[in-house]
Amino acid sequence: MTVASAFAALLPQDGGIAVTAYDGSSAGNPQAPVRLDLSTPEAVSYLLSAPGELGLARAYVTGHLKITGGLYNTLDALVPLLDDLRWRDALQPLRELARGHLRRMPPPPEELPGRVRRTLIGLRHSKQRDSVAISTHYDVSNHFYEMVLGPSMAYTCACYPTDDASLETAQWNKFDLVCRKLALEPGMRLLDVGCGWGAMAIHAAKHYGADVLGVTLSREQALWAQKEIAAQGLADKVEVRHLDYRDVTETNFDAVSSIGLTEHVGAANLPGYFRFLAGKLRPHGRLLNHSITRTNTTAPHRVGPFFDRYVFPDGELEGVGEIASAMQDNGFEIRHDENLREHYARTLAAWCANLDDHWDEAVRDAGLGRARVWALYMAASQLAFDRHQLELHQLLGVKVDGRGGSGMPLRPTWAS
Repeated sequence: MTVASAFAALLPQDGGIAVTAYDGSSAGNPQAPVRLDLSTPEAVSYLLSAPGELGLARAYVTGHLKITGGLYNTLDALVPLLDDLRWRDALQPLRELARGHLRRMPPPPEELPGRVRRTLIGLRHSKQRDSVAISTHYDVSNHFYEMVLGPSMAYTCACYPTDDASLETAQWNKFDLVCRKLALEPGMRLLDVGCGWGAMAIHAAKHYGADVLGVTLSREQALWAQKEIAAQGLADKVEVRHLDYRDVTETNFDAVSSIGLTEHVGAANLPGYFRFLAGKLRPHGRLLNHSITRTNTTAPHRVGPFFDRYVFPDGELEGVGEIASAMQDNGFEIRHDENLREHYARTLAAWCANLDDHWDEAVRDAGLGRARVWALYMAASQLAFDRHQLELHQLLGVKVDGRGGSGMPLRPTWAS
């Protein structure tokens, strides 16, 4: 038996994908635009020792699995095959292949310990463990993020006003949309939790005259934001702290923006999260919660093994109904919901293009393995939004007063 023959039962001869192997064998359509090259015995061992997405990721990140045709196109071709996969059709050839290749393989250095070993750091979503998780992802290199994200330094879904809008225009439009939904005016106090590199805080101060407190668990993000705030002459309007949002002591804010933080909170902690934010607001104060969601409320909350070990350790995603219920039950009246799913697919495509354009420099800055992780996870995420496996919702809530007043206009004053 050749290496590639083990995959012959899975790959149609007229399909869009082919497999080649280090022993010279091949399977699938030889004219396919996408090719997986198992260039070493180690590639096969990674796939066999951790079947599924984790083994595939390990083989690719270590360089033993080579891909021709682009990551997005490869994953797009693989998804339908995996959806229709009947393991019993390939069980015998895989058994034969295992005789020479099934062995324990060391994970790449970019891989984090599994969930059980992480308990040595602390309980799931404890302050200490959250701090380590955030630092692992966001403290890679500010220069690396500058190359991937572009000048906006916005690591969340953009909002494209037109089909031909640039990433920078779309990110500006996203922050402006949030400001309008929050009805910010000069002198209002905004709390921006999970503020990243400060783009939202700077926009709110610069264009709406708000006084902003931003907090982030990433030290590198905070340092970058503080320098940018000073450079733009906004030190009297914006403060960014390296701080857990749970340690914010100030209250009576006019508005709260939570953009891309809910994914790190955990489903069990959502009620406490929204109670905390409601407690920071004055009556009639608004919360804009912008987060990735599942497409239903029955899917598991925890992310898959690749994302958990390489991208967002301890990350969890909920359906928008779960998030809305948690808001509604813990201090907020829901006033508006908007799904920006297609916008996130476009945002990720732009980030992937930026990484491709700066590939050599990104590798020098963050290392080849780390660059491969980012390329793989962003392509996979783009595909998930395109295929409606994920959504992105902006939920607007308001804290009503003791008599039920919301201070909201009869009709929305922002454009979608």
